[in-house]
Amino acid sequence: MSAVKNRFWVDAPAKINLTLEVLGHRPDGYHELRSLLMPLGLCDRVELEDASEDGLEVASEDVDLSALCPAPRNLAWRAVQLVRQRLNPSCGGVRIRIVKRIPIGGGLGGGSADAAGVLVGLNRLWDLKLTREALMGLGGELGCDVPAIVHGGAVVMEGKGERISPVLDGSEGPVSGFALVLANPRISISTAEVYRACSGVLTSGTNSYILLHSAVRRGDVKAAAAGLFNGLEAGVFARYPAVGQLAERLRAAGALGVLMSGSGATVFALVGDCEHGESVRRSLPSIYWSQVTRTLPDGVMAAHGPLEP
Repeated sequence: MSAVKNRFWVDAPAKINLTLEVLGHRPDGYHELRSLLMPLGLCDRVELEDASEDGLEVASEDVDLSALCPAPRNLAWRAVQLVRQRLNPSCGGVRIRIVKRIPIGGGLGGGSADAAGVLVGLNRLWDLKLTREALMGLGGELGCDVPAIVHGGAVVMEGKGERISPVLDGSEGPVSGFALVLANPRISISTAEVYRACSGVLTSGTNSYILLHSAVRRGDVKAAAAGLFNGLEAGVFARYPAVGQLAERLRAAGALGVLMSGSGATVFALVGDCEHGESVRRSLPSIYWSQVTRTLPDGVMAAHGPLEP
């Protein structure tokens, strides 16, 4: 009689960058960044279970998988290999199934979210007893957004992503999140390509970081909309006109503020509430992928209960 497998699932949230500044080049070849990130209610689902050997399956919910990296380069798969190399856990294999809801190459950190979900999931599956800080350290070896997503909540990311500071400390009391529309022209953009084309320093001349930090702490969506900044946006709009055109459509539809997230191609529009968001979303032609969602208060990567066998 076989034992019941340990099997559960983890929510892996997308993120948006309310600010993204490029402060210069680092000696290690990366760019020095400063960005304020917030996790979203849009999540991939990462399912993990004990198995006789490792395996990875990716399924889609309205997401084009053609730009999906092969397994050796997939961040979720690399997360498994990294844990094995660093910790040498005495355990069997793990089978991972990812249900993709976050567009690939969309600037929403979908690959990083999946890697973060795997790290958190393996910590439970293999009873590794790693602290959040230890998981963030492992995440930093995989990608610049992974530590921020493992940490959860609104955070400031600095360096190449390894320095994380929470925006909210509890002293501000309950804070409302933001409603927003996500939209993508159904194209995938390589983050590495965007950064290779990036030259010089790309910072805000209007103190967007200070404005956004204060706006998030107050839950003030109008102030947040006024402070949005992404130093990569102009270069991406020039190279991919469809992304800039989508941003203009969202502005024309009455959004409070519009910005490209990360290195694109997804654009987000801050709105007053979800009803306002649905009105803005309905104005978009059906050629676009779009969704109304909210920022998460904590972005927790909580492991959920056992799946049905």
